[in-house]
Amino acid sequence: MNEPTDKKPNFFQRHKVDWVLAIILLIALGLYGYGTWKTGSANDFYTSAITSMTQSFKNFWYASFDPAGYITVDKPPVALWFMAISAKVLGVSNFSVVLPSVLFGVGSVYLMYRLVTPYFGRFAGRIAALVMTITPIVVADSRTNNMDATLIYFLLLAIWMLQKSINKHNMYWLIGSFATIGFAFNIKMLQAFMIIPAMLIFYWLASNDSWKKKIGKLLLATIALVVFTLSWPLSVDMTSANNRPYEGGSQHNSVLELAFGYNGTQRLLGQTTGTGGAFKGMGGNSSKNSKQPTGSTKNNNNMTPPSGKMGNFNPSKNMKSRGNFPGGTHRGGMKMNGKGGMGGAGGAFNIGNAGPLRLFQSALGPQISWLLPFSIIGMIAAFIGFADPKRKWYQLTTRQKHTVLWTGWLVPVYGFFSVASFFHPYYTIMLAPAIAALTGLGLAAMLDLFKRFGLNNYKAYFLPLAIVVTAGLQAWYVSSYYAWLSVLILVVAVLASILLLVFKAKPAGKAIVIVGLLSIAVAPSFWSLTPTLAKESAAIPTAGPDLLTSGGNNSGGIGNGTVNTKLLNYLTKHQGNAKYLFATADSGTAAPYIIKTKKAVMAMGGFNGTDPAMTLSKFKKLVKSGQVKYYLDEGKSGSTNSTIVNWIKKHAKKVSASEYSGSSSTTSSSNSMNFTMKNGASAKMAQPSGKQSMNMGGRPSNMSNGTLYDLSSIY
Repeated sequence: MNEPTDKKPNFFQRHKVDWVLAIILLIALGLYGYGTWKTGSANDFYTSAITSMTQSFKNFWYASFDPAGYITVDKPPVALWFMAISAKVLGVSNFSVVLPSVLFGVGSVYLMYRLVTPYFGRFAGRIAALVMTITPIVVADSRTNNMDATLIYFLLLAIWMLQKSINKHNMYWLIGSFATIGFAFNIKMLQAFMIIPAMLIFYWLASNDSWKKKIGKLLLATIALVVFTLSWPLSVDMTSANNRPYEGGSQHNSVLELAFGYNGTQRLLGQTTGTGGAFKGMGGNSSKNSKQPTGSTKNNNNMTPPSGKMGNFNPSKNMKSRGNFPGGTHRGGMKMNGKGGMGGAGGAFNIGNAGPLRLFQSALGPQISWLLPFSIIGMIAAFIGFADPKRKWYQLTTRQKHTVLWTGWLVPVYGFFSVASFFHPYYTIMLAPAIAALTGLGLAAMLDLFKRFGLNNYKAYFLPLAIVVTAGLQAWYVSSYYAWLSVLILVVAVLASILLLVFKAKPAGKAIVIVGLLSIAVAPSFWSLTPTLAKESAAIPTAGPDLLTSGGNNSGGIGNGTVNTKLLNYLTKHQGNAKYLFATADSGTAAPYIIKTKKAVMAMGGFNGTDPAMTLSKFKKLVKSGQVKYYLDEGKSGSTNSTIVNWIKKHAKKVSASEYSGSSSTTSSSNSMNFTMKNGASAKMAQPSGKQSMNMGGRPSNMSNGTLYDLSSIY
């Protein structure tokens, strides 16, 4: 007989290590982090802000784009705070600015496991974590300094706190959950609110409190949500405009306007600010009432895509090559549809055609939807398989309630991307947690149904159906690149599904299940590996085999050679006591110089050159006081700055091009673009006269010399 003991279990006994999870986390770390210290390009718009934020607390607090605190980026500062702290400790480099995204990406994989395992078992948790790891757009987003990987982590953290509040009947965890959503609002604004309906429904269904207590607790949680949401925006908007940078992306220097306009309703209805004109119907949704840009263009057909800064470049007329382009286009080539969308798969502006099947189309599907059919079928199987036959249909079990949570995440986000007019394909990372969770718990439900029911019951067919349908979609995606792999996926998946039914009750059934699941895991795994193999860290993250042939989607950033060395030397030599190294129209020209020199460069009109941050009278004062001595004209002023640029051209002295031309650290200084064709040939295309070279990451490279004006000659 054993003697009773009061000895408590040690740490390792209480916290058993799941070695499968540990391997998955290591895979995630490798996919997200490998080579980020070697790449030369992140999102230079944000890297410039991070460089500036390391120089003063004021810049840090407001997320100033430039060291002088003239204008901010067009997003809240929270994600950039983590990056700026990393850069302050490690120095500004691609690795330091991307490191927080890598860690938050790995953290999201861990949270997926923690959110699914307690309710659906370790197997389901592992699958959810693995699916999150190998979702291609998750990998691409976690390798750059955009906000998306950070946002997903805090949304998952909010869900974890919500689950904890229900399990422990603790109001403070509930308040903390909604406060975290408010915190996440200050990462990427209204995007964080997309999961609030799921949280409210889940809490109402899962909490054992009376309805009166539920309402009371939710009111307190809502107060916390409002406080954490508005604390930073109100602190900015209530500060005198003279004591802070202009709020980039807004038309009236307001964070709240930015949140509910440019980063809010316009994402759904179509972009009308920050682009030089109305821009609706991306990817095929044209509008008869769409306005042409009002910037310095001479051709009415020259639409300026949002965030693209293509200047006087008409993609629909000048992009006819059918080669392999950076940005994830199909092997069959890329075509511009003249409405802001790229006709090939991937690309900075291609979001397909609006409708219920948009996420399955080739524009978005290869980034996010590889396992979307499996997750949807799994969701249905979960509601059926986890039901209690002794209860009425509306009396949900605990597992069904948690299925409702992830369904509540999937449905509104799916709906938004199905109808929205303006977003980049990499925004679809918002779907990744729901797809991962529903795949994990759905697979557990389908396996259980398959074991419990005979072939005469429809419930046994969920698993083979999910495998075949998912394989069919994947085969279509893969067929544009590897026909043989497309056939292999279909053959293996169909054969495995048939054999599952034949050998259902035999020991071989387990091995067949594994083969069937592997058949639908190979393609997304390879796609997720491509950003890592290409060492991509892009402003417009994407995944796909094109990265392996195009050398990555390197769209501006540290070390990509976008600074004209001779121009920089001239400006540095003649800057004198001027506050700004030079002024220019937009951030695309300014960012590389800020990153290179850590000096102030005025992006007069913000990101696209269209923010009304500067007036002619104010600019004249800056020139007269000697704070701005030079203006670099890259052929694009933006609609709000044309008056200032015209004044400069009329009164300022042009600096002789021989003083700053002909010496550039760019890979090419010619006004042309080279693309690799399908057959390996090189296609060289003439650049329009806008004096800007453009890479296909969605932002222009500073690859031309431009025209430099000496403003000190005016007064």
